[in-house]
Amino acid sequence: MIYNIPKDKLLILFDGVCNLCNSSVLYVIKRDKKNRFLFAPLQSEIGQSVLNEFNIDRSKTDSILLYNPINNSIIYKSSAALHISKHLSFPTNLMVVFFIIPTFIRNWVYSYIAKNRYKWYGKKDACMIPTPELKSKFIA
Repeated sequence: MIYNIPKDKLLILFDGVCNLCNSSVLYVIKRDKKNRFLFAPLQSEIGQSVLNEFNIDRSKTDSILLYNPINNSIIYKSSAALHISKHLSFPTNLMVVFFIIPTFIRNWVYSYIAKNRYKWYGKKDACMIPTPELKSKFIA
């Protein structure tokens, strides 16, 4: 079991050097009205801990991961994105309608974007450092 995650939170793990991923994290924070999420880069200590716990090969993972501490489970790719969206404010929460699309199709689109994210959106040299007002949303 992963440590230091409150049971009433979900942990979003993201690629900390990816511009698209960082923008997505800021998007979620802005719409997380119920303060449901915590965030950590995959490159962080907690990120590495989750990857190790679930035997996830970082070199083969280009996905956002959603960790639920209540049942010690992990959700990947498009399913993670849609599970996140259902906890966000209107109209973002309407994205759950895409659950009707078969997972293999959703994940194909997700993987295509993930594979090209650095080329299309760029990459940072280091992980994002949260501003002081956002620091409480991030764990290391």
